[in-house]
Amino acid sequence: MIFTGGTISMKVDDKTHSVIPALSAKQIMQSLVESKLYDDLEVIEYSEIPSPSITPNMMLEISKIIKEHIKNDNPTGFVIVHGTDTLEETAFFLDTIIDTEIPIIVTGSMKSSSELGYDGINNLVSSILVARSNKSRARGVLVVMNDQINAASEVTKTNTLSLDTFKSLDYGPVGIVDNHEVIYHRNINYRRNKIVSVDSINHRVDLIKAYAGSDSTLINYLIDIGCKGIVIEALGRGNLPPTMIPGIKRAIKKDIPVVICSRCPSGRVLDSYGYLGGGKYLTNIGCILAPSLNGQKARILLMLALEKSNDFDYIKSLFTI
Repeated sequence: MIFTGGTISMKVDDKTHSVIPALSAKQIMQSLVESKLYDDLEVIEYSEIPSPSITPNMMLEISKIIKEHIKNDNPTGFVIVHGTDTLEETAFFLDTIIDTEIPIIVTGSMKSSSELGYDGINNLVSSILVARSNKSRARGVLVVMNDQINAASEVTKTNTLSLDTFKSLDYGPVGIVDNHEVIYHRNINYRRNKIVSVDSINHRVDLIKAYAGSDSTLINYLIDIGCKGIVIEALGRGNLPPTMIPGIKRAIKKDIPVVICSRCPSGRVLDSYGYLGGGKYLTNIGCILAPSLNGQKARILLMLALEKSNDFDYIKSLFTI
């Protein structure tokens, strides 16, 4: 179990009346040590920070810790305890960069330990059960919250408050934890190629959300400051205002890959529309579609891809499912 921090380790401060980091991994685990489930549990205290402080380089460090334990210790599985704000990004990062059949589970808590209905302990128990289950092998990285099991490649945080915030909007959960039993309903429908040998994260990749009337200003700014990749959350099926096209063409001319996803919470992008700024027009000028990824995951994938190669066909192949 690798602790990074997050709401699961927080309490309400009496002076500021706000939720702040307060508990160590050891303190959180005290209520679990009597169970036979945890006899062979090794706890690694990586950090005690809220998830907005997690960076891609920290995600890479966590992946290296996991790979080292896989190489040396023959573990049954891993549970990464993480704040929920960037949980899906870390889970997707690990899913992209680690190639193993060993279960890797990411979990957290929506409520602090000071609140009624604190969900942290239940999520820890469920995650350990999923990590220990042979049924979880070769399923990629999984997110376990609120007794639901979701694939890292599919899940997203959908609500700022609800305990069932993590959902796979297009497909639903892959399984559940019911009365300490791990039950799977389906397999993941697709697999992307893994990027397994990245040693550092050096390339800046930025994310832009399109809106009515958006133009090339932000794109040109990112080009000017040395951005190496751009992801755009486009409108609907993957379409953009024509006023963004000059900036996109300038980026592509400078060999800066431009990846298109949708700002819609579900559904895939497709090059259906051929008008100026439509998806077909965008692919014709050299944009890459991310068919079923949201913006934050597409950014992670492009960032990792650029550490391997800037080749257009290679990057496009990683986004193709």
